[in-house]
Amino acid sequence: MLKQRILTALVLLPIALGGFFLLDGGWFALFIGAVVSLGAWEWARLAGFAAQPVRVGYAALVAGVLWLLYQLPSLAPAVLGLALLWWLVALVLVVGYPQTSRFWSGSWQRVVIGLLLLLPAWQGLVLFKQWPQGNWLILAVMVLVWGADIGAYFAGKAFGKRKLAPQVSPGKSWEGFYGGMAASLLITLGVAIYQGWSSLDVVLAVLGAAVVVAFSVLGDLNESMFKRQAGIKDSSNLLPGHGGILDRIDSLTAAIPVFASLLWLAGWAAQ
Repeated sequence: MLKQRILTALVLLPIALGGFFLLDGGWFALFIGAVVSLGAWEWARLAGFAAQPVRVGYAALVAGVLWLLYQLPSLAPAVLGLALLWWLVALVLVVGYPQTSRFWSGSWQRVVIGLLLLLPAWQGLVLFKQWPQGNWLILAVMVLVWGADIGAYFAGKAFGKRKLAPQVSPGKSWEGFYGGMAASLLITLGVAIYQGWSSLDVVLAVLGAAVVVAFSVLGDLNESMFKRQAGIKDSSNLLPGHGGILDRIDSLTAAIPVFASLLWLAGWAAQ
């Protein structure tokens, strides 16, 4: 399993890095759209659709909506706004699971939820590319999420006792959550000091990072909730040794639109 994971990572890493940081404009939107469409194919299974034609149809639907959003960039604020509303609802659903599953157990509800998960993540990344220091923004949100994951893993292993969401993901602990949060905030603080930011900018950056990391954990728990309800371990086997696309981007589906919204509110898009 470890050898398989390493080989898959060695193949995918240069493709991912090249796509994220070397492509621009329509090519970048197409690259991210392809990843999101594969995630949609996986989500259709979580929505209760086992037949391949239906899953492919759902992926095609998502791809079509992405094309429409690319043609109508004025819809971006609405897409991000819907994402924020969804993730607040998702918090309630995760905290109240399994009782709250009655509100989204129908296939059509999960079809809509898939759109609210996937479309804003694509929209956020496309916006980052259009804003000042776009590649650095993409790297920043990924480092925040990766830092939180690594910190949570080691803190959870060493100190984990109190379960974070036992009904959704029994392996996660509050100690892991705090460790992941601390790791990401230390990274943020280190970058702020190195860049010589003002005291106010440092405070705002740390607060913003805390919000992004908290939502990234929610993104992880949200997918775990849907997989648990569907009775599956991985969203697919597209990535040997790693599971599926959604298993790798679940945290980012929440972190990206939240990060984009915070930057927008801060006036970053107007710089």
